[in-house]
Amino acid sequence: MVQPLKPSGPRVAFQGEPGAFSEEAALGFFAGPQPVAVPTWRAVFEAVRDGAAEAGVAAIENSLAGTIRETYDLLAEFDLLIVGAVSVPIQLSLLALPGQSLEEIDRVYSHAQALAQADEFLRTRPWQVLTTYNTAGAARMIAERGERGAGAVASARVAALYGLEVVAPDIQTGGDKRTRFVVLAREGLAVAWPRQPAARDAPMMTTLVFAVRNVPGSLHRCLGAFAERGLNLSRLESRPTREARWEYVFWVDLDADASDAAATAALEALRREAAMVRVLGSYARPAE
Repeated sequence: MVQPLKPSGPRVAFQGEPGAFSEEAALGFFAGPQPVAVPTWRAVFEAVRDGAAEAGVAAIENSLAGTIRETYDLLAEFDLLIVGAVSVPIQLSLLALPGQSLEEIDRVYSHAQALAQADEFLRTRPWQVLTTYNTAGAARMIAERGERGAGAVASARVAALYGLEVVAPDIQTGGDKRTRFVVLAREGLAVAWPRQPAARDAPMMTTLVFAVRNVPGSLHRCLGAFAERGLNLSRLESRPTREARWEYVFWVDLDADASDAAATAALEALRREAAMVRVLGSYARPAE
């Protein structure tokens, strides 16, 4: 009998249960990873920091719900590098125990982000909507409890994992919705693991964070360091600093590799003006 090949790639921490979209991110970025399920986004960062996993994936942005702010706060707190990114399509279904009809469902469980992405569908009936820590975790809970009258909003592939059925497919609001995940690793760790072909030969981008000085025009001069060199910032977002009230840091996605000559010069100019600059990593832009 031919034995199936064991995964040969790195241990990759993801948030949730098997079947979660974060697990799809790990499977989509690496060839043959060993997914490691952990309960929270913080636990993903801790697993990578402590060596329980060589890499981790964390959701950073959703095309409908916007920025995952917890991830930005964790990036600021932990000394980890962003070594890649992957964009995962979000296709949601309503899952339930076998044999149940849509009319029999009166309770719906899922992660708050997934519930928001299925808002139009959920408003069509007077369900009791309850939040859980993870989409796949909601499905697993219903299966383990044998909870009739309950549905879970999750990926359709989760149904087979937990012995459920798809009661209603494609319930996400609007058309193509995606979540962008960043891939995390410790500094100094050689990232030579096999990756999926889609991650190769893509344009480079750099994520960084900086704090301005409390003087007139400081933000203008910081952003001018990029504009003067013809560099595009595809994302600029402010987040409160934890060091003082009403003070902020600015998160930037730069459409260039930090090692490019223009980007290197821009970062040198930024460091002369800013109170703090931290480059979290340069990596291939994920396919959308």
